[in-house]
Amino acid sequence: MARAPLSLKARAIGLLAQREHSRVELRRKLLRVEQQLARRAATQAAGGGNEPVSDDADAEPSESAVDALLDALAAGGYLDETRFVESRLHVRAGRFGAQRIQQELAQHGLKLDAEQQSALHATEMERAREVWLKRFGAEPARDVADQARQTRFLLARGFAPEVVRRLLRA
Repeated sequence: MARAPLSLKARAIGLLAQREHSRVELRRKLLRVEQQLARRAATQAAGGGNEPVSDDADAEPSESAVDALLDALAAGGYLDETRFVESRLHVRAGRFGAQRIQQELAQHGLKLDAEQQSALHATEMERAREVWLKRFGAEPARDVADQARQTRFLLARGFAPEVVRRLLRA
């Protein structure tokens, strides 16, 4: 016997129980779930055939329902963007530089506050050294090609070019 599908709110709380989500990210995921449920319901209502289903008719009500749910979750304290930023900083700071973290947060429509940004920049040299040691060991670059490879690696991780230069010179 098939179980009844979870409500949109139950799915949202389940996603938030796994990890913190930004509002933009959770909205995207819930809209995708809502569209899948609408397609499944339309297919069952049409007799299980493979007839094309119009997504335009239900697009506006599902978006407003998801937005209302997100507002309710934010009011209830389940969805908190400050908590999301702190969580993302905690998870990413050990592996990535300030530029990469800021870029990732910008994809979610968020920014670091001034205090978080200054703390991240203050520890960037230490974090870059830890990432570099973990990847390449304590031996300095043997030749120019090796140094270029290490530089590219650290820059791709989002560390500032000046920090990478100082680290590899030391």
